[in-house]
Order: sequence, then C-alpha cells, then structure tokens
Amino acid sequence: MDEIGSFLSYIEEQEEYSGQITHRRTLPARPAAYTSPRHALDDEVKARLARIGAKRLYTHQAAAYDLAKEGKHALVVSGTASGKSLCYNLPVLDELLTNKKARALYLFPTKALAQDQLRALGEMDFPGLCATYDGDTPREERAGIRRHASVVLSNPDMLHAGIMPAHKQWAGFFLNLRYVVIDEIHILRGVFGSNVAQVIRRLRRICRHYGSSPQFIMASATVANPDAFAKRLTGLDVVLVEDDGAPRGRKTWVFWNPPLLEKSLNKRKSSNWETTWLLSELAKEHFRTIAFSKSRKLAELVLNYTGKALFERPDIAGRIASYRAGYLPAQRRAIEERLFSGELLGVSSTNALELGIDVGALDAAIMNGFPGTISSTWQQAGRAGRTVGESLAILVAGADALDQYYINHPEYFFGRSFEEAIIDLDNAKILGRHLRCAAYELPLREEDEVYFGAGFAEALQLLTATGELKERKARWYLGRPGYPAGETNIRSASQFSYDIVEADSGQLLGTSDAARAFFEVHPGAVYLHQGEPYEVLALDLKERVAFVEKTPHDYYTEPHEETDISVIAEIERRALGATELFFGQVEVTTHVSAYRKKRTVTQEILGMEELDLPPVQFQTEALWFTVPDDIIGELGLNELELAGGIHAVEHAAIALLPIFAMCDRWDIGGVSTPLHPHTGAATIFIYDGFEGGIGIAQRGFWVAEEHLARTLAAIVECPCKEGCPSCIQSPKCGNWNEPLDKKAAVAILKAILIRS
Repeated sequence: MDEIGSFLSYIEEQEEYSGQITHRRTLPARPAAYTSPRHALDDEVKARLARIGAKRLYTHQAAAYDLAKEGKHALVVSGTASGKSLCYNLPVLDELLTNKKARALYLFPTKALAQDQLRALGEMDFPGLCATYDGDTPREERAGIRRHASVVLSNPDMLHAGIMPAHKQWAGFFLNLRYVVIDEIHILRGVFGSNVAQVIRRLRRICRHYGSSPQFIMASATVANPDAFAKRLTGLDVVLVEDDGAPRGRKTWVFWNPPLLEKSLNKRKSSNWETTWLLSELAKEHFRTIAFSKSRKLAELVLNYTGKALFERPDIAGRIASYRAGYLPAQRRAIEERLFSGELLGVSSTNALELGIDVGALDAAIMNGFPGTISSTWQQAGRAGRTVGESLAILVAGADALDQYYINHPEYFFGRSFEEAIIDLDNAKILGRHLRCAAYELPLREEDEVYFGAGFAEALQLLTATGELKERKARWYLGRPGYPAGETNIRSASQFSYDIVEADSGQLLGTSDAARAFFEVHPGAVYLHQGEPYEVLALDLKERVAFVEKTPHDYYTEPHEETDISVIAEIERRALGATELFFGQVEVTTHVSAYRKKRTVTQEILGMEELDLPPVQFQTEALWFTVPDDIIGELGLNELELAGGIHAVEHAAIALLPIFAMCDRWDIGGVSTPLHPHTGAATIFIYDGFEGGIGIAQRGFWVAEEHLARTLAAIVECPCKEGCPSCIQSPKCGNWNEPLDKKAAVAILKAILIRS
C-alpha cells in the first residue's frame, strides 16, 4: 500500500476516529506536455535553462515566450508548481542578454515571494544586478539599486508608496523599462485588487512620461474570468495562456467532518482540535505538513494545541512553528528558511503561505475550515506535492454553513468552476486617493482619462471643489501639503494600523489593521503570538499602540458589537419574489461595546466586561430586501420570532454568498431589523465590509434568486432542530447569535421565494 493510503488506514484505526472522513478521492498523476516555441531560443538562454535542469519547455511556457517575442501582453494561468516563473523569466532574460540597458520590474503580493524569486534568478545567472526593493531593503543599498539594477523585485505597496512618488530618482529605470511582471494576480481582488488596479494605471502614466511602454506578463492560479480580470486590472488587452503542460503528482483528497458531540443540536467537535490531531499525527510519522487556518488567532491556537498534544514528544513539537502576517520580517525569514531546509516538520499558517514561495517538498496540506473560495482551496492544497511526488490534501470542515455545504456536496466542489475575481474601478474613495497620489507624481491632465476611466472627470471636479487638488492652466496639482501615498493603505480600507507592544520589554510583537484593532486588541483582549497568550493591558487610541503582557489565561475573548445602518442612496431596485430587492449606498456605524471570556477547551462563558471605545463609521454598498407586513401576518410571527427569523436569514445568506462571489464571509457584513426607518418594514441588509464597496453586494443583487434559494436549501437540509453553526449561527456575529429562529427563517424565505 502507498504511504498516504497507509497513513489514512492508520488514522481510521485510532480511538479518536469515528467516521470523520466523508469523502475521499485520488486525482491521478499527469505527465508533462512539452513543445518548442515558434521563436527559437538564443543559445545563451538555453545554457541558463540547462543550469536549472530545464531541457525542454512545457506548453504554457513556450506559448508565453512566443507572445512576449511578439510584443503582446500575456496572462499565464496554470496550477501550483507548474513553472509559471519561467513564463516571465525567459523573455526578460532574452531581453537582458541582447540589451544591457533594458530594465524589468517584478511585482509580487508578498515580500517572501520576491525573496524566493531572487534566488531563482541567481540560479539562472541573470545578467546585471537583480535586487529586491521593499521595506526590508537597507537604506544604504537603495540608491545603487535605483541606478544599476536590471531587474527590481518589489511589491505593489512599495511601487505605490516608495518608487513612483520618487520617480525622478528612477528616471533611467523608467526610461528603459521593458517588462512589468505581476505574479499571483488572483490575489489582487477586493480592496487590495481595486487599489492595485489604480497603482498600475499610475505606473503606465509615469512610463508614458519617460517615453517607455513596457509589456506586461502576468501569472495566476485559476479564476473564472482570467482574461477579463487581467484586462480590468491593467487596462490593457491581454492574451490568455491556459494550456498547462506541467506534470502533476498523484494527490489524495480527503473531506473531513468533525464528529458530532450533541446530535440533537448538530454540535460538532472543533475543527481546530481535529486539525491539531491530524497535524500531530502527520508530524509523528514525519510527513512534512502545512496547516492553513483562516485567521491569525486560529493559526496561533493550532500551534498552541499542537504543542500540548505533542507534550510527550518534544523532539517533534520543537519542529513545528506558526507563520502569519504581523510577524516582523526577520521572524518570517527565519521560519521560511527552517521550512525550506526541512528542519520544520510542520507549520501552522494563515494564507500568508498560500502563494507560490518555494517551501520545499511538503507531503500534506490541511485546510482548517473552507478557505473561503474554491480557488484558494486548490491553491492551499497545491502547497503539498510541489514536485511530481504523491501528496495529501485534507479539508477539515468548520461548523459554519459554507463549510458544511461543501463537505456535504463534494461533487459540487470538484465539479464547479472557480469564482470570479472582483475588483471595483468605480470606487470613488479609492479613485480619489490615487488621483491625489498621481497629482503628487505628475500634474494631472484631461487626457489622463485614458488611464483612470469614465469617473476621472467627476473625481477631478470633486477633489478640486474640496481643495484636495488645485487647477492651473488645465493642469491639476496637489492642493494641500502632504505625502498622499503614505496616507493611502492599499491593502485595506484602513489608512493606518496599531502597533502591538510588549509592555515590559517594549518589544514590537506585531501590528493590527485599524479596521480589526477594536476587535482584536481592545483592552482585556487575549492576543496570541507564536502560540503564546498575551493580555491587552491598554489601547492608546492617539498613538495607536496596544500594550500587552504574557498571561497564563486559558480563555479567549469575543467582542460584542452593535451595528446600525442608514441608507444614503438607492441605485437600483427590482422585484424579488413577493418583495422588492434594492442596491445602493449605505453608512454603517459599528460600536464594540463589550467582550466576554470563554474557556479555551470547554467554551464555558466566564464573564462579560463593558468597553468604552468610540464608534467606527464608513460608507459602503449594500443590497437589502424587506419582509412585507402581509407575509408577517400570514405567518403569524410575533416580534421575537420575526427578529430571530430575519437574523437567521441574514446569517445564512452571508455564509453562502461567497459561493457566487470571490470573497470570504469576513469581507461582508449584515444587519437585520424588524423595522428600518428607511423602508418602514422588516429589512435584511448585506453590505461590503470595506469603505466605498468592492462589488460583492452588487454581485449578490443580481444573483439573489439563486443565492437565497440555496440559502433556504442549506437551512432546510441541516439536521438540527433549533439552528446551529452549520446553518444559521455565525462565528462573526457581534450579537453572539441572539436571537435566532430557524423555523421562522425557513417560513420567511419560502414565503418570499415561492412567488419568484
């Protein structure tokens, strides 16, 4: 029997196993498909390929090389470890060998990817200086890189805030810029992607200023709309390459549903404990494993639990670490090196290691909860078996509705296409911020509409009226002193973050995005770092610092929030069965007012504490629909049943919307109220969780019938009686899942949809 089959048989014989494997399938190995490019490779290029053992090109590598030689912008879509980097390295190498003045800019979504690719360029003996230029680059090295580097490896953040605002120092680089490479573009969706799309337009504008017009070569994991997405991201006509010729090793998929603890309540054992057990058992058998969790806190919890599970095996426990955003650069580099070298047997990570950094040969990947999209699930599973060897992928279902939907419908998971990646070019807030950045770089002109689109003229008028820009002779300049790129966070709607500092030592442990700070590091919160719990002693709102100290607490904290929503403008409306559906602009006000302490193991509630924090407001986009009075009357719902029913519909609908849009339930929020002042009726809102909106609610507006029908089916099919995390309870509910009424939710949805 093969090693993976033997391991699964061993697991099934353990006392802890009680039928958790609900689906198992093996995807066969696939041989490589090779071809030669139409444009012959230079002998020097062939020699460098030989150094890395690439004697022949896969079909997608050859196709990308031909497109580059023909001057076309290209997007390569292929699986994990398929050699996508050669698709852009070959044309760049070819250009550098024939034109010593040529320059190339490589953009990666993470610093780790840039470091990884720098090693690959070194192995190919690229001519000229190749160097990373990001926040970790020593200041004394930066001038030399600007003047002499042939290939600069960076990220959109540094391009946005460190390179383009100082473009005069990069004049020679931009003058000779021949290629722009953007890797892992499927990550560039939502707020991040919407910002990066504007960053790329600013880049193209600066290149025009210096007389260059670089070719763009992009690479991506699979998304549903790759060519349209790439065109929307860059504003360019892009040719798609998707004939993946790379070999694929044999991969065994396992769908794992934690066992029921209380059948009548459909209450299941925590996916964190199941992930911990699997990670521990795999490590003991020396399977090199990566375990992905959906949040920093969960990644740290899994490491903490694993240390306890392997208490009697310190030799194994010491070879497992955690990895996530928020760690300092030196910490991340050290963990990456231990993983690559094989010193680590396991790592508990967020999606920070989902991308294509070479972490060496891993045997297994565990997804602790559905990662949010089918695309991300395949990407995470692909981190194991990056050579042609056999590998194992285990999807451990969480208790929430989306996880349970996929775990109970494996044919839907394996049979459906990937989600569409959403970016919003019409977000006025994002466009306005980038026009300020662009005006700082070069005065804006009317002809810049070709880059920034139809909303450009209106945005110019608004920014001029508010004094953000000033006009002089048909040129628009920055109207106020400042450094707009430094004030614009392209990763989130927040424009700043909080430092997390150990009170006694003054050591910086990490950071928290401002949008999450009141939830993660409020006073009294338990914050996890490298699996160790810290208590937040104080949160300095003015200096934006959270002071923490290590604590022996065996509990965690859950914040309580109160959310109000007001309608600013209705943009669209249409019929939805027995009611009306709306889409428009709203203002959301959230107030984190308290938190409760829950025992880590037993989930026992230990107490609740009040908080004195200011409310947070932002404007965004939402869809909403009402429950008409005649339906409420026909169903005979009292006030509590109505409140519980619409709250349950809100939760279930939010949980399943990611099926239709490339988002996570944490990207969207909701409010349900028995009487909303704008509609004068019971109303359910679902809104984008980012200022200005990013297109998720708008997508939901157009697929509402199918979305709500699937929501109804998920609630009805769930075997629980009163409602559970698999149907109507939400892990992100700020009201601690009160009140909820499953029976009323089913009745309301049926009454609305039966007339669709």
